[in-house]
Amino acid sequence: MNWGNRLVLVFLVFGAGMGYLVYRSMNTDYELVESDYYKQELRYQHVIDEHKSANALSAAVNIEKKEGALLLQFPEEMKNKSLTGELYFYCAYDSKKDKRVSLQSDSNGVQTIPAGTILPGSYTVKIKWSNGEKSYYSEQNLSVL
Repeated sequence: MNWGNRLVLVFLVFGAGMGYLVYRSMNTDYELVESDYYKQELRYQHVIDEHKSANALSAAVNIEKKEGALLLQFPEEMKNKSLTGELYFYCAYDSKKDKRVSLQSDSNGVQTIPAGTILPGSYTVKIKWSNGEKSYYSEQNLSVL
């Protein structure tokens, strides 16, 4: 095989490789962090203020796995208060696993979530709640097995 044929072969292999890379890049699914990312970015200062309010509490919100359920414990200041809000289980690598749960804590500031509600995976739990006077926001990482 002479050098001209080798050169043509190199160009063909290079062209086929580039074609394969273009094909793969066109068929890759890229998900945004949130579907309304830009709208949420515009009101992010509100989230920062709520996060500061949550950090000013005596303790952080605690999430732990116990006896086949997830147990959400609010700080002492939230006991005997009517709390409203939402828990958002955000799975970064699979939006089909994302789950929203409305906040329904008891008088001790505890909410129990059955384990079957949340699929196995690694989550960022975004907790947004209000006690009627002030709004709070907290994030925690959680692995569900």
